[in-house]
Amino acid sequence: MNEEFHYKNGELFCEGVPVQQIAAKVGTPVYIYSQNHFLKQHQAIVEGFKEVDPLVCYSVKANSNLGLLRAMALAGSGFDAVSKGEVYRALRAGADPQKIVFAGVGKQPEEIDYALEQGILMFNVESEAELETISKAAAKRKCEAPIALRINPDVDPKTHKYISTGKRENKFGIDIARAEACAKRIKELKNLRLRGLHLHIGSQITYADRHAEAIDKVTPFINSLKKQDFPLEFLNVGGGFGISYHPGEGLPIGDFAKAMAPKIKALGLKMLCEPGRFISGNGGIMLTQVIYDKPSGDKHFLIVDGAMNDLLRPSIYQAFHLAWPVKSPGLPDGAALANNSPLTDKNLGKDAVTYDVVGPICESGDYFALGRKLPKMNDGELLCVFSAGAYGYTMASNYNTRGRPPEVIVDGDKYWVSRQREKLEDLIRGERLTPSETFSAKA
Repeated sequence: MNEEFHYKNGELFCEGVPVQQIAAKVGTPVYIYSQNHFLKQHQAIVEGFKEVDPLVCYSVKANSNLGLLRAMALAGSGFDAVSKGEVYRALRAGADPQKIVFAGVGKQPEEIDYALEQGILMFNVESEAELETISKAAAKRKCEAPIALRINPDVDPKTHKYISTGKRENKFGIDIARAEACAKRIKELKNLRLRGLHLHIGSQITYADRHAEAIDKVTPFINSLKKQDFPLEFLNVGGGFGISYHPGEGLPIGDFAKAMAPKIKALGLKMLCEPGRFISGNGGIMLTQVIYDKPSGDKHFLIVDGAMNDLLRPSIYQAFHLAWPVKSPGLPDGAALANNSPLTDKNLGKDAVTYDVVGPICESGDYFALGRKLPKMNDGELLCVFSAGAYGYTMASNYNTRGRPPEVIVDGDKYWVSRQREKLEDLIRGERLTPSETFSAKA
């Protein structure tokens, strides 16, 4: 259960703040985050995997809000970055560079050099070619580059095909059959230090045995590396721990720990993990306001001011997000997204309507929910889209020249605007009406 977002006297609260109060202050659409949820989820992983001394490196791509990154850094979290920009963002938030790992299949020389200069913990290496590039960058700096080999274990995570990363057909990682050749090449390059192995098989995984199977598949290779005297310290198991978008969908972190921790402990390695969604997903909501109820044939379009440029997941993944009115007088106090959530048909009321909840963008794919039964809603009322803390704002865009929404952080009974709503002038910043400088095609 996520008690940080709950109903009280028929009104939705984030921690101790009624969300309608936030909407009245900053407008809609708006992202609202519970800082306490982020910190509690981080601590749950630390406690759940304590027997393997976990270093939690929160995945910046899931939610890169600086205020939240700062709170995570102060709580001792490390960070998983997939670009120079994410490394920079984590450092600006106060991250310890020795708690930053740099992942991604397409690291460029300039990004690698920047990360070496900052003294990050390690690079997760995705290919033989990348080994050569990192080695060259380290040689120029006359330093030793810390690395982990990302192995593709060919494990089906049983998740959406767009967020599966550990099967042979995915672009990520090094095939186990090629891994021994990589180890040999690391020995030859001299200025690379192999600190561990990296696995990441996918996102939104709700089966506790998937990670364990991946660990089993790489165990023989780990034992081979030890025999070759590689100074292994870490097994980075990635992230992907699923959450509840539907009530009761996600697993407790203890279920993953029970399946994984004994295997990691037997290898004598420290665990590193890169959770993103597990920490942030149910720590955020998006509020949107109803503009029109548009009957059409036998259905109703509920047109809201939020759109696919604000929250893209339903459009590209056909992802489910629970949606419910901010004002819902029939709900009991404490109602929330939980295993026995009361946000169901029995609370719809006699005037329930089946809606397609859609935005103003000129695309048929601009929707948050299709064929969704909700209590009857009127123009001007607020609708909450739950579980929007991960891959919400970070995937937002300015499509249709729309400003991105503000982000608000709630801490107890206080809140603050951590990112302002984009204004019209922000939408054309960097553009020019006429040439300020021209270049000739002539040699």
